[in-house]
Amino acid sequence: MLDAKADLHTHTIHSDGALSPRDLLAKAKSVGLHTISITDHDTVNALLDPLPDADEFGVEVIPGVELSTSLNGSEIHILGYFIDIKNSVLLESLSVFREERLKRVERIVSKLNRMNIPLTVESVLAHAGTGAVGRPHVANALVNGGHATSYQQAFNKYIGEGRPAYEKKAAVSAEDTISLIDTAGGLSFLAHPGRSIDEPTLTYLIRAGLDGIEVIHPSHSPDLVKYYRGIVNQYYLLESGGSDFHGGLKNDDQQFGQVSIPLSTVGAMRHRLSRS
Repeated sequence: MLDAKADLHTHTIHSDGALSPRDLLAKAKSVGLHTISITDHDTVNALLDPLPDADEFGVEVIPGVELSTSLNGSEIHILGYFIDIKNSVLLESLSVFREERLKRVERIVSKLNRMNIPLTVESVLAHAGTGAVGRPHVANALVNGGHATSYQQAFNKYIGEGRPAYEKKAAVSAEDTISLIDTAGGLSFLAHPGRSIDEPTLTYLIRAGLDGIEVIHPSHSPDLVKYYRGIVNQYYLLESGGSDFHGGLKNDDQQFGQVSIPLSTVGAMRHRLSRS
């Protein structure tokens, strides 16, 4: 157990991931992970359905979610861990968030139509299936319809920030997002902050009740890992990390099982929860 690994940032077909929960667990076992957290965007549906017995794959699943929030005009993602996935306030809020996601997609498609790109909302939803719909599904629909040569080009040319069909997400305050996770009995972590978060913003989030920072992430260089680890220690926060696995991309497969954290980090989270 000393060298057991955890990945606390993964996605399934219930949001913008490529694998079912079962297939994700099978893959986690194949790469030697002991523990994962399923952190789909704005939904816990992957966790509401019965997961395979622990004995089948031997992989522990920590219930999680990834939420988008707005602060000073910038979009920030916050991860919630150890949440009560049947909490009524959480489920009601997630339902509203998913409705707003659909409205955003409708606005994006409308903009694309005005650019003489005959995309339909139905074609986007076909890529989302039963999951929470988002821009990745729009990108896939653009590629499938022959309107973009690649997923990345769809973002760069049409739907990325600053592009002609871009639409902002509905704004939810950082305080409300952190409070929602707390109401559901969970711990809140700033996701993949990279170089976009300055220290005053971090201080603000910490004062709002943030529990920790996702220190380990594929986008973080060794210098950034050292920087955020210093912030964690300075403010007595918790550390988290994961590969941000979605599946279907070469880099995802290479990073899954490699970008990870030790189980002792997960233990520190449990200890914090036991004291609250």
